Order: sequence, then C-alpha cells, then structure tokens
Amino acid sequence: MATAELIMNASLVPDSELISRAVQGAYDIIRAARDVLVERHNFAEMAAYLDRVVPILDQLMATTPAGNRDGSFPLAAAAEILAREVEAARALALDCGKRNRVYLLLNCRRIVTRLESATREIGRAISLLPLASFDLSSAIRDEAKLLSDSMVRAEFRAAAAEEEILRKVESAIQEHNSDRSYANSLLALIADAVGIPKNRTALKKEFEEFKEEAAEAKLRKDLTEAIQMDQIIALLSRADATSSFKEKEVKYHSKRNSLGSQPLEPLQSFYCPITRDVMEDPVETSSGQTFERSAIERWFADGNTTCPLTMTPLNTSFLRPNITLRKSIEEWKERNNIIIISSMKSKLSLDDEVVLRSLAQLQELCEEKFTNRECVVMEDYLPILVGLLGRNNSQIRNHTLCILRLLVEDSDDNREKIAEVDNAIRSIVKSLARRTDERKAAVALLLELSKNNAFCGHIGKVQGCILLVVTITNSDNNQAADDARELLENLSFLDDNVVLMAKANYFQPLLRCLNSGPEYLKMKMVKALAEMELTDHSKETLFKEGALQPLLQMLSLSDADGKRMAIKAIQKLSSFGPNGLQIIRDGAISPLLDLLFQAIPASPNLRDQVAATILNITVSATALQTNEALSILKSDAEISRLFSLVMLTGPTIQHSILGTFYALCQLPSAKDMRTKLRQFSAVQLLISQCEHRDLLVRASAVKLLSCLMEDGDDNVSAESVTQGCLETLLSIIKTSKDEEEVAAALRIISDLPIGYTHVTRWIADVGAITVFVSYIRDAKLMGPFRNKLIENALRVLCRFTMSTNPECQKIAAQSGLIPLLVQLLGSGTPAAKRYAATLLCQFSESSLSLSRLVQRHGGFWCFAPPPEIRCPVHNGVCSVETSYCLLEADAIGPLLSLLGESDSSICDAALSALSTLIEGERLQSGSKVLHESNGIAPIIEALSSRSTELQEKALNVLERIFRLQEYKQIYGASAQMPLVDITQRSNGPVRALAARILAHLDVLHDQSSYF
Repeated sequence: MATAELIMNASLVPDSELISRAVQGAYDIIRAARDVLVERHNFAEMAAYLDRVVPILDQLMATTPAGNRDGSFPLAAAAEILAREVEAARALALDCGKRNRVYLLLNCRRIVTRLESATREIGRAISLLPLASFDLSSAIRDEAKLLSDSMVRAEFRAAAAEEEILRKVESAIQEHNSDRSYANSLLALIADAVGIPKNRTALKKEFEEFKEEAAEAKLRKDLTEAIQMDQIIALLSRADATSSFKEKEVKYHSKRNSLGSQPLEPLQSFYCPITRDVMEDPVETSSGQTFERSAIERWFADGNTTCPLTMTPLNTSFLRPNITLRKSIEEWKERNNIIIISSMKSKLSLDDEVVLRSLAQLQELCEEKFTNRECVVMEDYLPILVGLLGRNNSQIRNHTLCILRLLVEDSDDNREKIAEVDNAIRSIVKSLARRTDERKAAVALLLELSKNNAFCGHIGKVQGCILLVVTITNSDNNQAADDARELLENLSFLDDNVVLMAKANYFQPLLRCLNSGPEYLKMKMVKALAEMELTDHSKETLFKEGALQPLLQMLSLSDADGKRMAIKAIQKLSSFGPNGLQIIRDGAISPLLDLLFQAIPASPNLRDQVAATILNITVSATALQTNEALSILKSDAEISRLFSLVMLTGPTIQHSILGTFYALCQLPSAKDMRTKLRQFSAVQLLISQCEHRDLLVRASAVKLLSCLMEDGDDNVSAESVTQGCLETLLSIIKTSKDEEEVAAALRIISDLPIGYTHVTRWIADVGAITVFVSYIRDAKLMGPFRNKLIENALRVLCRFTMSTNPECQKIAAQSGLIPLLVQLLGSGTPAAKRYAATLLCQFSESSLSLSRLVQRHGGFWCFAPPPEIRCPVHNGVCSVETSYCLLEADAIGPLLSLLGESDSSICDAALSALSTLIEGERLQSGSKVLHESNGIAPIIEALSSRSTELQEKALNVLERIFRLQEYKQIYGASAQMPLVDITQRSNGPVRALAARILAHLDVLHDQSSYF
C-alpha cells in the first residue's frame, strides 16, 4: 500500500497504543524465536533487529502524549504498519513453534518470504516515523536511520540443507520417483534437518501429524498446497518408517492377486523406433514422435536434424520426457517382474545348476529396481535364501549373500524379517571363515544389517563372529577390510561387543570408551581390561594408543572399586617391559606412590595392589637392562619414606616394596640408591627381615641385602651379620625352593670379609662346605638361576680353599669339588670359569706339601707291590683328593685354553693357577710339563694383552721359565718382539720385567736403562 494511502487510512486507535502493541509483539517474537522448530537462524536475525527496534519505540512513547490526535498522520501510519507487521511476524513465530516439523520444513521458502517481507515493512515503518518532531537524542535518530536502512535491505534465505531437501522432493514428484531407498534417504534428511529421532516410532508419529496438517490444507481450500502435500505424502509413504510391514504386505498381495499368472508382451508403443527395444527413458521430439533418449541423442550427435520416422525437420534442442509412457512401461515391467519372481521360488530347491541360474536372475532383478527387492521379500524368499547358505556350493552361497545384502539395503523392515529366520545370523557368520569372495560378501551383508542397532546384539552374540571380523580388517582385500572396520564401528554401539573386540585385539572402541565415555562405561571397560588376558603385542598396542592416561585419571576417583580395577589394568599393561620403562620415564608412577603413601581404611587391599603394581612396573622396566638412569623416587625423603613402609605394613606390601628396591638396585646406575639405603640403616633392617615368616618377604629381603652388601662397607657388613644371621642364611641355602633367594644368600656369605676367620670357621664347623659343593654338582638339574647359583657357590668356596686353611681345603676336595672345577673351565660362564681357575690355584698352592714321598721297598723285588707313580711336577705320589694336583686332575689343558679368552680376568686367574706349577724347586719339572702341554706359547701370546695386570703376570711366569737355557732357546725368538714392544710402550714394573727377560735372552745387557 502506498504511503499516502496509509496516511489517509490511519487507524483511529491512539498512536501510543499501537506503538505499545508493537513493542509487546516484538518482545513476544524475541521469546518465540528461541523455540521455533525451523529457520532458527532467520528468526534469530529478525529477533536481533527487533531487539534494536524496541529501545527506539520506548523512547518515542516516552515523548508522545497518550491519545495523540494532533493530526500527525505520518506517526499514525507508521504506528499502524508497525503494529500490523509485528503481529504478523509474531503469529508466524508462534506457528513455527507448534506446527508439525515436516510441514514447516516443506513450507520453509514461504516462511522465509514472510519473514523477509515483515522485516522490510517494519524497517520502512521506522523510516516513516517523524522522529525530528519529537524531543529525541541524535543518537536515537541516527540509530533509527541505520536500523531502517538495514532492515529494508534485509534478505532471508532457507538453509542449504533445506533447499536441497526441497529440490529432491520436487525432482521426485516431477520424475515420478517411487524408489523406496530414495524415500528412506529423503526422510532421513528431513529428520536430520528438523531434529526428529530416527527411530521408526518417532518418524511414524511425525508423518501421521504431517498428514493431518495436509488434511487441514484441504479444509482451508488451498488447492495448490493440498495437491502438493498429497504428492509429498505419496512419496514419503514409500519409506520404511512411514508404514508398517503388515500394511505393505496387505497392499502387495492385493495387487498381486489382481494380476494374471503369465507375463504380458510389451505394447508396440513401448518400443523405440530406432533401437527396437523397450524404452527406459522415453522422450518426445518436436515432431510429436517418442524415442529412447539415448538413441535420439545419438541420432542428433551423428548430424541428423530430421525425424527418423517422418523425416520432418526437428528442433534438436527440444526433448520432452514422455512421463505418461514411461509410467506405463514401468507398470508393465513391475507387473511382469512380480509374476516372474513369484514363479521362481520353486526352482531354488532343485539341483545346483538350476539354483545358480535362478539366483543369477534374481540378483539381476534385485539390482535393477527396489520394487523387485520388495517383491522378493513379500514372496517370503528370506527363509529359502538363508537355507541356501548351508549348501556346499560356494557360488550358491556367494550369490545368496549378495541378494540378501540387496534386500536389506536401506530397509529396516527387511532387516527385521531376516532376524525372524532361524539361524540366519549364524549362517551368515559361517561365511566369514570361507574364501575371499564369500567372506567379502558376508562382511558387506553384516555391515548392512548392523545399520539397525537392534541387530548389533544378535551379530555380536554369535560365537567367533567378532574375532573373524577383526581378522578381516587385516585382509588384502581393501573393500572387505574397510567394511569390516565399519562393521566393528557399528557393533561398538553395544558395550558387550566393545569388550569382545578388545579380547580379539581390536582396541579402538574400548579406548574411545575409556577416554570419552560416561563414568559407568569407563568403569565397565576398565574392569574388562583388568580381567582380560593380553599378549605382549596387545599390551604394547594399548599403551601406544593411549590407554594409560584414562587409567591414571581414574585413580583420582573416590570410588574404590574403580581405583582397584584401574590399578589392576595398569599392572597388566606394565608387565610388558617397554611399557613399564615409559611409565617411569613419563613420571606416571607418581600417582601410584601417592596412593601407596595414603592410608585407605575403607579399602586396605587397594594399597596391596598399588604396591604390587609399582613392583611390576619397576621389574618389567629394569628387566630391559638399560643403561638409562631410571628414577621413580625423586628425593632422599621419598626413598626413606617408601622404605619405612617395610616396618609399617603387612607382608604383601613389604614384599612389593622390597622387590621394587631390589629391581632398582640391580641397575647399572643404582650405586647412589644402594649407598642411600645403607645410610638409612637398611642393612640392619633387612637382616631382621631375613627371618620373616612370610617366604616371599624373606626372599625379597635376602635378595635386596645381597645387592647392598656387594659394594658396601666391610666393617658394617661384618658387624651386622651375626651368627644368628648366618644360621638363617645357611638354612635358606639348604631348604629354600626359590633359586634366586639361594643365590642371593650365597652371595651375602661370599661378600663377608675374608679376614673374619671366625666366620669361615663357624660355617665350616656346621658342615656348610658340602652344601655349597652340592649346588655345583647338581647344577644341571636346576632352573633359570642355575648360572648365578654356580657362580655364587664358587665365590663362597673361595674363602674355604685357601692354602692357609688346610682343613677346609680337605673337606672341599673330599666333596668332589676339584673335578667339578675342571669341568667348569670348559663349560661354565665367564664368572664361573674365573672362580674355578682361582679355586684350582688355591688348591694347587698346597699340592707340593701334600704330595706323598715315594716309598722304598726292601726284600725281594718279586714280592714287592707295584712301584708307585711319581708326579712329574711334585716328585711324589699325587692324587686329586689328597694333594689337589692339577696334573692328576687333568686341569692343565683346560687352564691353558682359558688363556685364549677375551676376558682378561679369566686369563689372569688361569695363569695364576698355571704359575703354581713352577714355584720354587718345581721350576724345572713344571716348565717341562707346560712345554709338553704346549702351554708356553699361549703364555707368550698373553704378552700382547691390553691388560697390564695380565701382562705383568705373564712376564713373571716367563721370567722364571727363561732362566732355563732349554726353553730360552726354544721360545726366546717368539717372545722377543712382544717383549721389545712392552719395553717401548709400557712403564714401571712391566717395562722392567720385560727388560729383564730380554736380558735373559741376551737381547739387552744387564746394565740397560730399561731396568
């Protein structure tokens, strides 16, 4: 309406009342805009405009006398426009908050148009207000001008998603598209756009309400809208959710019963005059003739411009779809397909060849059109098809799986019908374990079924199903692998399936639940993880994919069960060494220590688990034998605080804490830790714990004590280890079944100072030497700590076989120790070889004094006993058990072989033993034995060792041997170059010794500066 006309027709209602109505209406719109079901963005924009309009109108009313009748027609006209348009917008907003959402969406363009019109009109009304005539601030007038200009130019548009839906609706109506999948897809888009839950009940309810709205349109006699609504209802009624399966079944059988039993031949008008085939997309040319679109387009593309039938000129740009004919063709095809499908069912029970042909035809029909799939289901094919999955022919099973997938695609009804067939899911799952093509088809079918959440439980419950699907995720067939992953994602809708996936080593859903799920779900997943059997690979995967952080976060919960399960899961993950190492590196062990230091009366077992977890982490990390300085305790106070718990807690925690310190004290970088523990009087406490009744605590205490005594103060060790402690250790050595504990007890005794002879004497008096020897003799029967037991037993025996202790030597020799030592020279560990050579050296030092003189027999020689064999070294009668003779023990060869070892300490010990053969008056005889055993050359080779100590020992031996002219002549030349090299490169005693030997060899004179 023109402005002048509005002025002439200004309302008789007072201006102030009209403006007041407009203000109240604006407030109503602003509130209603928050609750509209569609076009929220556009309503919000209008509300924002009105929010700026209200202050202007308030100011205007404040300066306008009530009942203004002063002939200010511009004000009256503007007020009337404002009141009218605001009321129209208010009614629209309220309407959009209560009417059916589908109806509102399909009318979104009309709504947007009305919004835009109202906004512009309100803006124009503001421009008509005679603001200059009132006592208003310039700011208000400026704001009104800006607001008016903005509102009259305002443009509102429907959202892109809404426009897309309307285009799809229009296209389907125009092209008579009655495809069920299209209708399902369209309904899903509508549900997403307006926020309708996608379950059948909600969609059905919304659709019924939409039909009621359409019926009201007819009552309003809005013919155009009524026709449009009917078309949309016909389209959406094809969707699964808008009508029940029973309704569709009744409708189908009614239609089928109205058909004949034989297919009909196509009408002549169905054929394309060019191709002579039944048309699929018939189009009409400007001549009125109808052709298949692709055929006539080819005709034009070849340069023809006339009608193929009449040869009249054609407008090549004009092709109009012949919708009526296409619909007739589709109806004819649909009728024939119903008859064909209904008659084919009986063939599926015949021999394999007939079944295969029928299935191929059935699959082709299902791929061709959705109505054919609907027909297959209505004809009750599903039980027959499921039964075919049990046939032995893999091609039959493969075709069947493909058909079933087509039938359930985008159809909840058909998915539910399959669920009603006995053993349907189980039969499909069996195909997951078969050949690649069949496996691929089975996964694709299960994927379609899983799109209905109700099926996820059925699928997951079939034994082995999830394991097989997880296996397929690693398939070489990319499509099958992708489908398997998507299927698992769908199945993870159910918590129980997530647990089954984790048990099959597929952890992503479980980790997602741990990280972002609700508390109850996190608890369920943590419990499952804690109780699950995990391989090292699984532990590594879980750790790398972030399982630790949510578990640590659960330690801060007040729920004791949650903490317990989280700790148990951390303990399980940390049993894989690299995981434990990373936990320590990241400082993630601190929350566990905090829990351990807390007193938790409500859950005393929780601390036990925490302590066991810390032990597990430490042991698994230190087992990697890294040279890295690992620290779980950041200060001396923490070390002291943790160790003090040994005195304040029960056996379970004591065992775990002692085990933790034992693991840490074995690290190469743990010297400081051992020193600090000794400073905290740990040795004394551990000695008392060695008598603990709990065998695990005792074993842990003994092991840790052995670590602390390795590099500790001898005086502290000797003072602390009393006779009572020794009795306890010997009892452990004799009776314990824990080999590591026995090895540690042996090590403790071996670390006691040699000078404390009363310790040695007391141990010997209680018969312990034979016990020590027994661990060497029976070592082949022992387990993983065999080598450590042998080494520590040998180390202990070193204090009992010194030449200054003949009684203990005798006991050890009579226990059969020497043959065992000779055997170890060839088969022992490096440490065992070194200790064995040292023991043999100690035994050999006593051989000369123990060698018995050869007795002279008088009388007739024929009545005398056989002459006794004289030892070539000791010049008397020797034996292994009485004189400990190396020659009698056949130890010379094994000792010489040790001179070729890369470990110089082993060579040193072997050379010490061999050097006892040439001590004092045995030089001549011993040198001869070494010569005959080819032992002098290896000693010369030892001169080239990088070890100064070994060089010096070899030089001492050779210096004595080369005093003898015979051996000087034989070996002098081969020794000369190594000796010269030593004199040139070395200093001190080694250089002087080498020079002295060179003097023996007449290479240097006795006054040389080398001496």
